[in-house]
Amino acid sequence: MTDKSKEQYGICLRGKAGWGENMAFLTAMSNSFGAKWFDMDWKPQFDQKPWADTLAFYLNLMNNYGPPGASNNGFNENLALFQQGHCGMWIDATVAASFVTGKDSTVADKVAFALAPDNGLGKRGNWLWAWSLAIPAGSAKVDAAKTFINWATNKDYAALVASKEGWANVPPGTRSSLYANPEYQKVPFAKMTLDSINSADPTKPTVDPVPYTGVQFVAIPEFAGIATETGQQFSAALAGTISAADALKAAQDLTTTAMTKAGYIK
Repeated sequence: MTDKSKEQYGICLRGKAGWGENMAFLTAMSNSFGAKWFDMDWKPQFDQKPWADTLAFYLNLMNNYGPPGASNNGFNENLALFQQGHCGMWIDATVAASFVTGKDSTVADKVAFALAPDNGLGKRGNWLWAWSLAIPAGSAKVDAAKTFINWATNKDYAALVASKEGWANVPPGTRSSLYANPEYQKVPFAKMTLDSINSADPTKPTVDPVPYTGVQFVAIPEFAGIATETGQQFSAALAGTISAADALKAAQDLTTTAMTKAGYIK
């Protein structure tokens, strides 16, 4: 699939640093390699072979078959590349399915869908997130907010969007009834999206037992800060400014420091 003379690349994956950018993808990918953020004693695991294998595989893919400047690419940048036919494969959020088959995509009639890969250890490299609607405790318009949320997530709204934009553009992942709708089932990615959602298990995200929940994240308050710093190391490795070994050592050291300071380990 890769033909760099035509600006055509075999695969586009997140490289932009951030806990919700490259680390969302790399954490999910690492699960399929048997890696984990922490062992049962909350000790960081970036000095273990599964993480080294994950990063080596990722860097090899991107350096040989990815687009230039990939360390700056997140969801939006890769979406644009894929829509314009510059990427043969893209592993990312299920919500992107309607974007790559819609009117803005030049490859809409050439796209097929598959679950994120399984490395043979029983865990796929998929993840699970949510578009969350919350009402602040101090809101003066609680009733109005509840009315809006009900409207934005009910069956009537889905039908309204479908009547104007087509079933493929109905917001996914909101109601189980949507996936039981015969009209929506005709959408090429409908079943695959549901299968992807159902195959992700936040309570058992890794091959080996871990003390945390979360598939592409760790559900502790410190995670966003730690993963953003870790993501900067891995993005630098992708850019070629540091080695994979140095990135993993830095990730191990900074995570250990943060977890010790937070009281998880002594």
